[in-house]
Amino acid sequence: MPPGRLPSAHRSAGCTLPGVVGPGDRAPRFTLRDQNGDEVSLDDFGGRTVVLFFYPKADTPGCTIQACGVRDRSDDYDQAGAVVLGVSPDPVEDLRAFDEKFGLGFPLLSDSDHSVAEAYGVWVEQRRFGRRRGSNERTTFVIAPDGNVRAVLGQVDPRRHDELALGALG
Repeated sequence: MPPGRLPSAHRSAGCTLPGVVGPGDRAPRFTLRDQNGDEVSLDDFGGRTVVLFFYPKADTPGCTIQACGVRDRSDDYDQAGAVVLGVSPDPVEDLRAFDEKFGLGFPLLSDSDHSVAEAYGVWVEQRRFGRRRGSNERTTFVIAPDGNVRAVLGQVDPRRHDELALGALG
């Protein structure tokens, strides 16, 4: 298993390794720019449940399925009282194009220096075609209104993301 990876079964059970945020932990605070270039902070949503999902790259097949699923279930997230934020290492311009192309309509946050992904423990090194590169592990954190992590969904199948995330909202 590559460094930094934790099997999804261990994450959902609440077992964590150093550096990996788990259920009951305080969610690391952050401020990032969204697809419009506006600053968005986790603190902006104090008192609300936040579904924070990390994805590898905008406008790729799995990430598109996941983001469009959130778009299509936006009423369900609203009814559950949750706000959804997507985080990737893509630059703001790429996130804007992704949002416009698919009419996503929720904040996509640019973590270009991957500091937020590192703070949550989801920045992993991958080897592809003999080359190493860093990427977000597809992971979703459900953050309770008190700012603590309620659930962690690791290595999420993009087609099941909303079913699992909405289920974690209770």
